[in-house]
Amino acid sequence: MATILIVDDDSALREGLAETVADLGHHPLPAASGAEALARLRETPVAAVLLDLRMPGEFDGMATLARICALPGRPPVTVLTAFASPANTIEAMRLGAHDHLTKPVGRADLAANLDSMLSSARPDPGDTGPEGGLIGSSAGMRRVLKTIGLVADTDSTVLIQGETGTGKEEVARALHAYSARRGRPFVPINCAAIPPELLESELFGHVRGAFTGAVGDRAGAFHQAEGGTLFLDEIGDMPPPMQAKILRVIQDRMVTPLGGRAARVDVRLVAATHRDLPALVEAGLFRADLYYRLNVVPLLLPPLRERLADIVPLAEHFLAPSGKRLSAGAASRLLAYGWPGNVRELRNVVERAAVLVRCGVIAPDAIDLPAERPASRIEEAGLPADWLDGDLPGAVARLERTMIALALREADGNRARAARRLGIQRQLLYAKIERYGLASPGTDLSAETTVHVANPDASDALGRG
Repeated sequence: MATILIVDDDSALREGLAETVADLGHHPLPAASGAEALARLRETPVAAVLLDLRMPGEFDGMATLARICALPGRPPVTVLTAFASPANTIEAMRLGAHDHLTKPVGRADLAANLDSMLSSARPDPGDTGPEGGLIGSSAGMRRVLKTIGLVADTDSTVLIQGETGTGKEEVARALHAYSARRGRPFVPINCAAIPPELLESELFGHVRGAFTGAVGDRAGAFHQAEGGTLFLDEIGDMPPPMQAKILRVIQDRMVTPLGGRAARVDVRLVAATHRDLPALVEAGLFRADLYYRLNVVPLLLPPLRERLADIVPLAEHFLAPSGKRLSAGAASRLLAYGWPGNVRELRNVVERAAVLVRCGVIAPDAIDLPAERPASRIEEAGLPADWLDGDLPGAVARLERTMIALALREADGNRARAARRLGIQRQLLYAKIERYGLASPGTDLSAETTVHVANPDASDALGRG
C-alpha cells in the first residue's frame, strides 16, 4: 500500500479522489491547499502526488509543483486540471510533472497513472518557460506538448516529422521558447527554399574573397544562432553533399566558413521534414548516419484530420484578431472536412471568411471548401455527415449516447461491465440508459459485483472540476 497525497481545494473532488485511490488499494493523504500539501510532505513519506492545477492562495498548482519538484528525493507528481492548455501542459512537464491529465479522470486512467508514478522516478526540473503559441487539446496534440515539456531544457537534437502544414515550425519555436536558450536567437532555415549552391554559405557563412561576390565577411546560420536554436526545416530535401557537412558539424560542433577557419559553436539543433526519411535512407537518397544523428528525440505531429477536438479552437484562434466568431453551422462544416492541407489550410479558409464576411458571425456558406473533399473522420467512422450539426450540448449528448450503446453492445448487455468500460459508476450508467432510451425490456441489470466501479461520490467527484 502506497501513500498518495491528494491536493485539491474542492472538498468533493478531494474526497472522491481519495475514495477511488483507497479502492485501488492505496492510502490517500488529503490536503486542501498547496501550503498544506508542502507541510504534509515534510511530515509524512509520500509515494506519489495528485495535484490540482487551479487553487487559490499563494501556492497554486504550478507554484506547489515547483516547490515539490525542488525537494530532495521528491515523489512523482501528476497535475490534474479541467482547463488544460498548451502552456500549462508544457510548463507542468518542464517543471518535472510525471503527467498532466484532464478532468474528468476515469478510474482506469487513474489506476494506470498511479501504477506508472509508483514505478518510475522523475529527473530534476528546469525553470518555467514563457507562454507558447500552440493550440490544441486533442490526445495527439497533448502527447506532443508533453514531449516538448520533457525535452525543452535538454540539448538533445529533435527531429519533428509530420505532413505539410501541421505546424512543425511552431513546435520548434515552442521547444526554443520553453528552453534555457530562450534568451538567445532562434534561427529558421528552409533547406528546400535555398538553392544548393548557396546553402553552404547560408549555413556556415563565408569570409571576404571566398568566392566571386563575397565582398565582406558573413556569419552563417550556425553562428547567428550561437547559444540558441537552429531550426533546419525540410531537411529531407537537403542535397547529399550538404548532408555530409551537416553530419560533421553535429559530431564535432565545429563550423568552417567558406574560405575561413573552423570555430566551435554552441547551438541546439532542431530539424523537421514532411518526407519519409527511413524510406529515403532505404533508397540511398538520405544518409543513414545523419538520420540517426537527427533522430535522437523523434516528435511526430499528427495531421489535423486526427485532431478533431482542435479544429474549432484553432479556427477561433485565427478569427480572434477580426473580432468575428463561428456560427454552429460553420463550425460543423469545418469539423466535417478532411483538411489535406492541415492547419495551414484551416488558417487560410478561416482568414478568407473573416475578410469576406461583413457581419460578426461566420455563416456556413461563408466557409469556402473544395466540393470534392477527402472523407472526414466522422464519415470514416460510419456516422452521418450531419452528426455534429447543431449546438455543443447536442453534439456531446449524441457522442455520449453512441459511446454508451457501443459499450453495452461490447459487454453483451451487461451493464456492470459496460460501466467499467466507460469508467463511470453503474447507477450513473442506469440513469443515462433511461435518458437516451437505450433500455431493452426484460433485460436484467446484472447481479455482477462492481468492485472495479467507483462509488457514486467518487464518480461524481472525478467527473467535476
